[in-house]
This record gives sequence, structure tokens and C-alpha cells, in this order.
Amino acid sequence: MAALDPVLQKVLEVVPFQLTTDGGPEPARRRFADLPRSPVLPEVQAHDRSIDGPAGPIAVRIYRPPSEDAVLPVVVFIHGGGWTVGDLDTYDGQARMHAAGAHAVVVSVDYRLAPEHPFPAAVDDVWAATQWVAAHAADLGADPGRLAVAGDSAGGNLAAVMAQLARDAGIPVRFQLLWYPSTTFDTSLPSFNENAHAPILDLASCKGFSRWYVGDLDLSAPPATLIPARGDLSGLPPAYIAVAGHDPLRDDGMRYAELLTAAGVSVQVHNAETLVHGYLGYAGIVPAATEATDRGLAALREALG
Repeated sequence: MAALDPVLQKVLEVVPFQLTTDGGPEPARRRFADLPRSPVLPEVQAHDRSIDGPAGPIAVRIYRPPSEDAVLPVVVFIHGGGWTVGDLDTYDGQARMHAAGAHAVVVSVDYRLAPEHPFPAAVDDVWAATQWVAAHAADLGADPGRLAVAGDSAGGNLAAVMAQLARDAGIPVRFQLLWYPSTTFDTSLPSFNENAHAPILDLASCKGFSRWYVGDLDLSAPPATLIPARGDLSGLPPAYIAVAGHDPLRDDGMRYAELLTAAGVSVQVHNAETLVHGYLGYAGIVPAATEATDRGLAALREALG
């Protein structure tokens, strides 16, 4: 396995961080929220609004890059954080990067979080938001025929689920951008052992956050809305799957890419061998993370025309 990127290594020494369930959900959220973040891309306009959801209002934040074009593509962006941490504010920078990088309107979704709201609350909220975006794209100055879903980690899981639900509902999704997603829940894959003690996310945390999200669900026959790798993958939109060498989820994303390819879906895979889970958060700071992020956003921009 390639060595950890030396610039990233220095950053992690200065600002150490580990995604962990230690202490419960609220301390986990505080640790994540307290990470230093620099404002990025202030020229991207953003405004908050509320839409109807299955259990009450859902907050969304709508981003628009500076553009001469009256009508832009639209991306539903779903934040990560083990289905437990993260919100519109902590992912503001990443949503802005997607808007600028894809030259698209981006709708970031503040879905309900586990363990207080276990599966399928997040799926229900993001699906409601995806349907709303498809129905109201024109009101946002966006083209409903150029709709994509994007998400990182747990958000990658939810984005993969949205691609399947949208196909079944006849909503045209043109592309799915999955950053180091959780798709199989199969911890027997080699990377879970190789990266059991990796920076940012380790095996114990993968298991802990998954337990919080699954709740009391009987896993003897898990639905595809929980584990997208178990779904019918035929007829899905093209995918870009980004994984990282020092991430327990590396082989999970690669396995999903293999399954999509076997189902006849066009897939691009990029393994950032020297990086860790969550590398989007280091774009603009660590050159290798910037390059890997730009690569995925370029694929999204190209797919949306």
C-alpha cells in the first residue's frame, strides 16, 4: 500500500481528528463541528429554505455559482458523517465546491440523523428532497433533465440509494458521484482489516456508526435502501466512485463499482492511494486531496454537460 501523503501527514499531526462514536452522538457532533474550516468560494450564492418532509420540514441550502447561463444543471448533495454527524454548516464548503466545480445549482439536504432517527429516516428525508428538486428545478433556474446526486461516505450511501429510487420512480438522474461510499456493509473486505486503525475513520468507528444507523432493524434480509449493493443495479445512471487507499471503505467502493459494471452501468473509479477517508475536507490544503477532488468534480461537470 502506498505511504500516506506527507503533506496530509503533517496536517493530521497539527490538527488530529478521528471520527468516533466515543461519548455518544452529541459529543461526536461537537468534535466534528469544532474542526477548523476556512470559508471557501464566497462568490457562490447560497440561501436557506425549508421544504415539506415525511416527518416535518426539511432544511435545505441552495447554492448557485456565478454564471451567465440562465439555466444550469442541478445536483442533490448529501453530506456524510456516519449518518450521525454533519449538517448544512459543516458541509457548506464542500457543497460550494460542488456548485463551482460542476457549474451547477446544488441543493444540500439537512436530513434527520441517527441514532435519534435511525434508518430509514435519512432515506425518507433525502428522497423527499430529491423528488422536490426534480419537481421544482425550473423554479431554481435549473434543468430537471440534467439532475445528478452526489454524496460522501454515508452521503455516498444515500446518493447510491437515491439513484435506485429515482430510476424506479421514473425520475431521470444523469449521474451519481459517490465519494468513498458505504454500499456493502461487508467488513470482511480486505481494506477493513488493512485500515482497521486508519486516520480519520477506523474499523471500530465504521461498526459503531453503522449500529447507530441500523438501530433495531432485522438484518437477516436488509433492504437495498440500507445496503445499495443488494439492490437491482440495472439501468442506473453512470457513476464516478472515489476511494482512498488509507480508508477502511476503500474496497467497499471498489466492490460496488464491480457490481455496477456487471449490471451494465458505466463506472469510473479513482483510488487516491495516499489519502484517507474524508479527503474532500482537505481539498485546498493538501495538494493530493485537491487534485483528487477536482478529478471527481470534473467528471460531474462533464456528465451534466
